Amino acid sequence: MAKVIISRDKCLLRSLYQIPRGKYYSTNVNDVRSPLSGIRVMDLTRVVAGPYCTMLLGDLGAEILKIEEPGIGDQTRQWGPFFGNSKKATAYFVSLNRNKKSICIDLKRGKEIIYDLAKKSDVLMENYVPGKLSKYGLSYEEIHKIAPHLVYCSLTGYGYKGPYRNRPGYDVIAASYGGLLDMTGPENGPPCRPGVALTDISTGLYAHGAIMAALIQRTKTNEGQWIQCDLLSTQIANLINIGSAYLNGNQESRKWGSALDSIVPYEAFKTKNGWFTVGTGSDGQYRDLINRMNLQQLNDKYETNAIRVKKRDELVAILKSVFLKKTNDEWSEIFEGASFPYAPVNNMKNTFNDKHIKEIGIVKEVEIPEEGTVKIVGPAVTYSDSKNEIRSPPPKLGQNTIEVMRDILQYPEDSIKNLLKNGVIQ
Repeated sequence: MAKVIISRDKCLLRSLYQIPRGKYYSTNVNDVRSPLSGIRVMDLTRVVAGPYCTMLLGDLGAEILKIEEPGIGDQTRQWGPFFGNSKKATAYFVSLNRNKKSICIDLKRGKEIIYDLAKKSDVLMENYVPGKLSKYGLSYEEIHKIAPHLVYCSLTGYGYKGPYRNRPGYDVIAASYGGLLDMTGPENGPPCRPGVALTDISTGLYAHGAIMAALIQRTKTNEGQWIQCDLLSTQIANLINIGSAYLNGNQESRKWGSALDSIVPYEAFKTKNGWFTVGTGSDGQYRDLINRMNLQQLNDKYETNAIRVKKRDELVAILKSVFLKKTNDEWSEIFEGASFPYAPVNNMKNTFNDKHIKEIGIVKEVEIPEEGTVKIVGPAVTYSDSKNEIRSPPPKLGQNTIEVMRDILQYPEDSIKNLLKNGVIQ
């Protein structure tokens, strides 16, 4: 892809893309339907939260330079299960790293390369323990001096202040500190981790929005800034009503399994061949449910949600006995067209074979060199007149190192060879 630099006198195009300093930093600038076309992101993140954030930015058209440790790369490259012809692709890595270019740089010896890239980029995102990058001369303060336009986003476990700031952060640890494990799982059961890394994913989403907000502000100030996101703060923010109930009413959280404390019925019921979830958020929805289940005798006795919450155990016991009499498919047919929400509790096979999931086309196929075709879940958001799409498969380790050194940084061939020889890049 040809490198494009727009001079300061191209006011119309500068206004259109709203890139400060009269330049496009990315080579990907011609697609006006990609909201982040022209934005270049230096991605110094690993594992889940950071890569998830930068993948979302890449889906929207940003050029993502995934900077990895030579010979090792992102840890998720080694986390199974493995698949593909050469058995090097992992489910973890593939699910988090599409639309990226992989560049291997030794941060201990490659500070000047990072500086040069920062001058030609819009965003730098990192998820190192606070103070780690300072040892390499790559802290926000140091980067800001040489690239004041750059939006610098740090994603940590606990932030840059507080007694835990220097600890490594992981999803399950933040979820433990932040109360999620204590309130998740069956009633009176042990602490339970959600099946996916919800705190990691939520933090990636917070960071994704914060970066775009900072880029919008940059159009007004021509200056970048430092964004700090952390797993624990995200988890605390995710407590929403549960946190509010404790802060204002001293109400402690508890485990409800699939149920909800404030609405009845609102949970999964065992059926003849699985589990089935229903939720009745209003008295009208409740009446619709029991009429479809031929339980009209339960109308008057449990007519309001306040009564149903108070008499939860006896009502739920009745519903449990009835749900056991039919299969998930039979209940789905009975509830077709209902005013209340309902769904079978699907495993992965049933999820990806569901007729609705198939019709919306969220599962995509990409071709990975030497690995073959793999399926991945595509972007969850659609736009009426913008692209949010998979443009390239997850990269092999160091796949784009020489391309970036030559085409973006315009290093001479002998300099590139010397860096390769000395192991600064790979």
